[in-house]
Amino acid sequence: MKFLLIWGVWLATVTSDDSINSHRFPKNFKFGVANAAPQIEGGALEDGKSESIWDTFTRVYPERMADRSSPAVACDSYHKYKEDVALVKAMGLDHYRFSIAWSRILPTGLIDQINEPGVQYYKNLLNELKANKIEPLVTINHWDLPQALHESMNGWLNETIIDIFGDYARLCYQLFGDSVKLWTTINEPKQVCRPGYGTGVFPPNVNSNGVGEYICVKNILLAHARAYHIYDKEFREKQQGKVTIILDSLFYEPGSDSEEDKAAVERGLQFDIGIYANPIYNGDWPQLVKDRIAYRSKLEGLEKSRLPELTKEEIDYIRGTYDFFALNHYSTNMVNSTEEPPPGNPSYEADQNIVTWHKPEWEMGSADWFWVVPEGLRHFLNWIRKNYGDVEIFITENGFSDTTGILEDYRRINYYEQYLSSCLNAIYEDNIKLIGYTAWSIIDDWEWMSGYTSFLGMYRVNFTDPERTRTKRLSAEYFTKIVSNRCLVDEEKCIG
Repeated sequence: MKFLLIWGVWLATVTSDDSINSHRFPKNFKFGVANAAPQIEGGALEDGKSESIWDTFTRVYPERMADRSSPAVACDSYHKYKEDVALVKAMGLDHYRFSIAWSRILPTGLIDQINEPGVQYYKNLLNELKANKIEPLVTINHWDLPQALHESMNGWLNETIIDIFGDYARLCYQLFGDSVKLWTTINEPKQVCRPGYGTGVFPPNVNSNGVGEYICVKNILLAHARAYHIYDKEFREKQQGKVTIILDSLFYEPGSDSEEDKAAVERGLQFDIGIYANPIYNGDWPQLVKDRIAYRSKLEGLEKSRLPELTKEEIDYIRGTYDFFALNHYSTNMVNSTEEPPPGNPSYEADQNIVTWHKPEWEMGSADWFWVVPEGLRHFLNWIRKNYGDVEIFITENGFSDTTGILEDYRRINYYEQYLSSCLNAIYEDNIKLIGYTAWSIIDDWEWMSGYTSFLGMYRVNFTDPERTRTKRLSAEYFTKIVSNRCLVDEEKCIG
């Protein structure tokens, strides 16, 4: 009764806000939740799985994790997947996004050795989703490159990985394609390349600022394109699915009305997302990115640009390798221009050349980059259409992190309400073709460098309990109501 009373008071409060869009979501709009294999599965070396770069990284550098933790057990979804699917079903969701652990089905990273217990795990998960009438949205690689591929060939820095990833993707289509209609090849290449091969903050711990990340970007784009063309030529006719890549970025707003700050916004976005999106949706690197890196390279005394050239054949091969635009987005920053840095060591920061900040009145999440700015999402969706055409957009991640883990998570409810209202504004006022929304996440997980100190789940996971018990938060009730009513306000106030 206490829970219901608290919920009733909160609901009366949130639905009285006239600023919340009262339209119903379109009939075909999809609601779902997302997770990733390295963050929830556990079973790190179980049933033939080998180490991923994150398994190795946390073992070798435990001090780099906020709590010295590892994903060895995480949420134990490797054993508790049926319980997780039951939660998705109970919330009435349309789809469940998960990733396949590359090293669980291919311990060497190559197709010379297929790990049957790993394959069976994903078949069991897909069968459970089908039995509960939940659509799978499957990511082929979510950051967890097999450690074996890093040790043998430097991972994403070696162009050989283009063919290797193509082989892996083909195997996924062969094994699971009859049950999957929505595929995403690679999750957030920016988070793979920039901290993984630029600053070395993420595994595989390569520090090659201003050089390594650009090599990584090119190889990832070509690997994605290889996976897309394989599906298009070998599987699409029979399986009738869709394939794309998942891109992520903060949005940026100008710190003033000056042309310099507006230009800084464009630099920020073109380096953060345009360098990945433009080759796919328009062809070739963004001109702004090409010009900036060429300019900085010349200042540094280099004979050619640090940005690898895309040949005409590569441009044509990458262009058009999408069936929809998949976007991960959480927050927004303000941006100002700044003076040109003096020549020195190459760096992505000098190439991009912006200064970011936040407004003091913005609410902060669990980190100093995480600010609640719902109108930023709407502006971002419009920016995507302006730059890449009137494409269908699927939000594949959005959610609120905090450090408390409390069950009465009103701040998370407020975040969802405001960001979903921004989605409705984009749909009904801007005519954006937004076709789905995926919350991160339904359960707490292992949050990479933050370990078990940052919480995004609508269900709390007790990480000190061997059973990893799941407990419902208020946000789960709220989100379930949204999915049921397909509206953010009380039923009698819904439009359409």
